[in-house]
Amino acid sequence: MSFQQSGNIRYYKFESLAEAGAHNAVVTRHGGVSSHPWASLNLGGTVGDSPSCVTENRTRLFKALNRSVNSVFDVWQVHGVEVVCSDHPRPLDQTHQKADAILTDNPDVTLFMRFADCVPIFLHDPHKKVVGLVHAGWKGTMKGVISRSVEVMIEQYGSNPAEILAAIGPSIGPDHYEIGEDVVAQVQAAFGKASQQFMRKIQGVPSPEAQGIQSNGEDRFKLDLWQANYYLLQQAGVKKIIFSGICTACHLEDWYSHRAENGKTGRFGAVIWLQQ
Repeated sequence: MSFQQSGNIRYYKFESLAEAGAHNAVVTRHGGVSSHPWASLNLGGTVGDSPSCVTENRTRLFKALNRSVNSVFDVWQVHGVEVVCSDHPRPLDQTHQKADAILTDNPDVTLFMRFADCVPIFLHDPHKKVVGLVHAGWKGTMKGVISRSVEVMIEQYGSNPAEILAAIGPSIGPDHYEIGEDVVAQVQAAFGKASQQFMRKIQGVPSPEAQGIQSNGEDRFKLDLWQANYYLLQQAGVKKIIFSGICTACHLEDWYSHRAENGKTGRFGAVIWLQQ
């Protein structure tokens, strides 16, 4: 795991995935043309930034990675569990499908998603030569989007979960993700007693990132999305799981964070594609 530099574009790379046959990058916010509060490599087209800036940022990113923009397959992320398999890029004039996990076995396809606290999860089956990218916010995590992604890899490509490599990328860490009573109830309903492994009761006033959560005497918790998805991956039979351990809210110099920046921010990108 390391940071790489290509021109002005700085990105985080899971070396073990690359060594196994999957090029990958989680791209920092550096090297783009967007102005504050999206400065500077904003790749999100629905956050108020100029469309021309987003287009230029995407062009710069793919040039830095030596990939064609026309190789992209991406989706409209909706915090659900839909998984899309594609053996071809998405035509740029084609409407996005709604999904939160994408898979391909075509080396000519570059899977691409956008993030700003939610968890990017990379998947790679080096034996069946399949790669995947998953968007797991708290809603998707509770619904089991990563579990469904592994199921589709088994159904569609014949993957053996024990042979799948999974990597959990930069996203909001457990020290910065305070949740309210409604989310606590949903976590407990989804995971039962296992929820104790990734929810921590806290005291004191709410943190600055705890948007809309009041200190009213009720129990408050922090949620560890990394461990929740680790648990789900293990339950799905995946044994090879690595973490970046990077919290987006802790490192605004590199990453966008929806919570730490009060919703006024951009989106960084994650990409993965198969080696030829």
